[in-house]
Amino acid sequence: MKHPVTRLLNALGCALAFGLLPAATALAQTAATSATPAKKANVVILATGGTIAGAGASAANSATYQAAKVPVDKLLASVPELSNVANVRGEQVFQIASESFTNEHLVKLAKRVSALAKQADVDGIVVTHGTDTLEETAYFLTLTVHTSKPIVVVGSMRPGTALSADGALNLYDAVATAASPSSAGKGVLVTMNDEILSGRDVAKTVNIRPDAFKSPWGDLGMVVEGQTYWFRAPVKRHTVNSEFDIDQIDSLPAVEIAYGYGNASPTAPQALAAAGAKAIVHAGTGNGSVSGAVVPALRELRAKGVHIVRSSRVVGGGFVIRNAEQPDDQYDWVAAHDLNPQKARLLTALALTKTNDAKTIQRFFLEY
Repeated sequence: MKHPVTRLLNALGCALAFGLLPAATALAQTAATSATPAKKANVVILATGGTIAGAGASAANSATYQAAKVPVDKLLASVPELSNVANVRGEQVFQIASESFTNEHLVKLAKRVSALAKQADVDGIVVTHGTDTLEETAYFLTLTVHTSKPIVVVGSMRPGTALSADGALNLYDAVATAASPSSAGKGVLVTMNDEILSGRDVAKTVNIRPDAFKSPWGDLGMVVEGQTYWFRAPVKRHTVNSEFDIDQIDSLPAVEIAYGYGNASPTAPQALAAAGAKAIVHAGTGNGSVSGAVVPALRELRAKGVHIVRSSRVVGGGFVIRNAEQPDDQYDWVAAHDLNPQKARLLTALALTKTNDAKTIQRFFLEY
């Protein structure tokens, strides 16, 4: 069978031979369009380490391995199919396991993402990341980077040396998503296990399966063979609509998390405040519940200027209702809405760069 362009050129010759100039002109334009390949997006991959850059002692080691061993150039070379969906280049920002991420790492990474997003020759950005704190970095970028260009955070649950490793396909899906114009304006995204999830509410829900990442409100879409399919869009404020701008932030105030449990004591929040915490996120049971033994200590800390944010340690969905379980208005506390404790910590820290008013901080939690 003749190539479509060949058939068009043959038809063009016939049209010219019979003096059909208008037809010849139209055919020539069609031939030129068919012969010109679609321009590929330019995607930058920022590597930070994690399992996706990990290696195990054998192919049978899917849960026992060393993270952050494979540099970005080798990571990209292991997935040559990336060149089919985008022009890709990589940068090694960090090479660490994500449980070691600090506020300083977050700020540095976000500033680099922001700088790249301003470049005309960059269409999308992918961040490879360890899964332990991937959800935190994705939310921080969601809140602080002012761009409508696609930003996609990706990791893997198995090292590349393992049988049925998931990293290569996850990375391919991430690049395809970052290269797709349809991904623009949807906030920071996470691609794991063929799903596209919102960086705002995605969470790691299990630690040994490739389907570890879920959102309590469902995924935004899917990636199938390099094609994105969308089913919903985020409605919370993010990126270009955010009041927080990483270009104006160089450090974060100390915000700590105290865990709620049966027989809980006030020791943890008191010690964290004594160490300099400006706010305490209480990871409470149920609806952000606080033990009767802990309430007086949290009220005392608030009277001393430390903000108290009630979150919930519950996995899988729901949200903390203001003035339920505890009289937040009376105590001048903040309800974390549907944000888990680790994401509530980040929003609280960013909030404190703007205000010290609990009512304004509460507004942030409802809008972001």
